[in-house]
Amino acid sequence: MGDPLRLYGLKALVTNAAGGIGEAVSRTLVKHGATVLAIDTASSGVEQYFVTVKGIDGYAANLIDATRMPALVEEAVERLGGIDILINDFPLQPGAPLVDGDAQLDDLLETRADLVMSICRSSLPHLRKSPAGRVINIGFLRSVFAADGAEAFAKSEQGIAALTRALAAETGEFGITANYVQPGAIMTPTSREVFKNDRELRDFCIANSAAQRLGEPIDVARVVLFLASDDAVFVSGTGIVVDGGRSSS
Repeated sequence: MGDPLRLYGLKALVTNAAGGIGEAVSRTLVKHGATVLAIDTASSGVEQYFVTVKGIDGYAANLIDATRMPALVEEAVERLGGIDILINDFPLQPGAPLVDGDAQLDDLLETRADLVMSICRSSLPHLRKSPAGRVINIGFLRSVFAADGAEAFAKSEQGIAALTRALAAETGEFGITANYVQPGAIMTPTSREVFKNDRELRDFCIANSAAQRLGEPIDVARVVLFLASDDAVFVSGTGIVVDGGRSSS
């Protein structure tokens, strides 16, 4: 964990990268020696966002249409020269925090699954060529769910856990690992906007964290770094929750 260049020479594709967790992940990976293609939507300004950061190339693309993932991967390979590390996060956000039983959740989970499987299967031929193939999926933020959305939040994590286990089983024979990170209440630009409009939800998230605070994107990025490195070479099909711990069992 102490080697500052333990990702030296590796090529990473990071989606939803112009802010919050994706930005922190991109900056952390490049700091540790990786070359990063940071992808986000055209409205994010990602193409100009990293112009002063050596090792990160910003690229605008459609991140909500699974049929566009093969072309996105080919563009990434052309720009990077290959893919070793694939970080999957997508800008899927309901109009308001979801409550338990909200019908929107099934649509979000289905869309996320389609996007993850499409980008992973398109990347697989390139990851197979890597000596250190890594797939890391990022779960939905706690701010996507209302205070009375605990069951919906749990269902969301169960969905990404099952998806990741399937990917791990499919790719393990090629030396590729697949894991997920489940954020808790992380103060991203998206969460900041939600909490500005719903201070009770913010206070609920703080009260329900054993750390008694909101998390920061770097808290997630450090876990992603671990999973992307050789430190996690025999870790696959599992997840790490980054929420500061729960205040009650």
